[in-house]
Amino acid sequence: MKRSSVLWTLAIILTVVSAIWQRWSGPTYSVHFRDTVGGVEVSGKLLRTHSITGDLPVTIRTAPEGAEDPGVSGAMTWRRYPTNDPWETTPLPYRDGALRGMLPRQGMAGKIEYWVEVTRDGESFRIPQNEAAVARFKGDVPAVVLIIHILFMFFGMAWSTRAGLEALAGGPKLQRHSLVALVLLAVGGFVLGPIVQKYAFDAYWTGWPLGEDLTDNKLALAVLV
Repeated sequence: MKRSSVLWTLAIILTVVSAIWQRWSGPTYSVHFRDTVGGVEVSGKLLRTHSITGDLPVTIRTAPEGAEDPGVSGAMTWRRYPTNDPWETTPLPYRDGALRGMLPRQGMAGKIEYWVEVTRDGESFRIPQNEAAVARFKGDVPAVVLIIHILFMFFGMAWSTRAGLEALAGGPKLQRHSLVALVLLAVGGFVLGPIVQKYAFDAYWTGWPLGEDLTDNKLALAVLV
């Protein structure tokens, strides 16, 4: 296999791994859980992002769909974030093998912090266990805009990684790869990114010097480097 093919293969693998890790460790990845309470398995996920077009669903699965377990009860405790509003606790009705509820929708970039507690036979299980989950509401982004933005950012990351590998290998195409990476990141992040963010959160830019958004600041730093 040619040297260039090897470096490209490695660059793509590193980019995919990096993208997956960023997705799993990011603030919008759902809180997944599976545990046992009172001899019953409790499973599901708490959403941390949702559309402004509807309330945020909360579903805690405790039995096969269609089955009933009257011994299971649950409640969700929530408030707007970040505020000092009093916490509100709302019971979760049980039906079709799950505890189900809805949290009220918020405006663009509005947030709610919440947790759920499940009880059966005197045992309780809190989700998440040590802190509240924070869910952010966003506007809907047109699919074509979002797809093009994602493609530019993915290939920008891949070309940046390829340029880095070229530098480590002492290859002759460092300048070319660096220039392509810069163009991809600039278009994907500084042109399409603000458009996506305007649709989702009604703001074109929330990084420095206008704000402290980590994603925007990371992009600015990457392009600067």
